[in-house]
Amino acid sequence: MTPTTEQGLRAAGLDPEQVRRVVGTALAEDLGPLGQDVTSAATIPADQVDTVDVVARADGVVAGLHVAAAVFEQAAADAGRTVEVRLVATDGDRVARGDVLATVTGPTRCLLTAERTALNLISRMSGVATHTRAWADALGGTKAMVLDTRKTTPGLRLLEKYAVRAGGGTNKRLGLYDVAMIKDNHKLAAGGITAAYRRVRELFPHVPVQVEVTTVDEAVEAVEAGADFLLCDNMTPATLREVVEVVGDRAELEATGGLTLARAAEYAGTGVDYLSVGALTHSSPILDIALDLRHRG
Repeated sequence: MTPTTEQGLRAAGLDPEQVRRVVGTALAEDLGPLGQDVTSAATIPADQVDTVDVVARADGVVAGLHVAAAVFEQAAADAGRTVEVRLVATDGDRVARGDVLATVTGPTRCLLTAERTALNLISRMSGVATHTRAWADALGGTKAMVLDTRKTTPGLRLLEKYAVRAGGGTNKRLGLYDVAMIKDNHKLAAGGITAAYRRVRELFPHVPVQVEVTTVDEAVEAVEAGADFLLCDNMTPATLREVVEVVGDRAELEATGGLTLARAAEYAGTGVDYLSVGALTHSSPILDIALDLRHRG
């Protein structure tokens, strides 16, 4: 991974070492027990050098350019070679079908070995960013922001959550360690909202606490217990407005459950701070992105 790519990843809030592990795992999955691309090894001379263009095949929002660069660089490094990557677009850009997003020059075998892994990652991330931008646009003019959830692809959480940010969304918690989320099962197991909140506070006094609530009474109990963030699950807009009124500024409020783009503005208009949408990461279609080898003159 070149210093430029590492800098780009860090600037995006991504740990280069974690990205390196994801890339290494993905390449190993493709190369299998032989550790090589048998098609490219058989058909392309080892010393052949070419340039490829990473091209959008559909309109959308791009994310993951530095991640794709890391794939090409790693595939080349594994072969004892190097590539030159030039990014034409920037993560978060709106792109159109036919736009060149990046160009890569290097050993042709390495370029084609890296192709599918690089495209899998950037297409997935760009799909998440594109979907997120649609939600962010739908919430325009309100104070509400769109949030992601933990409904992510195993092993790709940091990349998918970065893609949400690139699309104009906001990350919630990264895992089970940075925010305590008291949900219905926790309430039942602990004997209620207040008891569950107190137990979290006793063991983890500095961890932010969010409580899932389904009624106005539960919202009142949660804020009186001390919760600073309420997840309002499957509430109607009318109920959300009531919660906003009784809670005031004592806690941040998040609407979740069954939300759709068509009703996003309606829910945002209730005065909640966030709309959380699991579909950003569990159901976003990819953005079609391809790799085109330039014709040899």
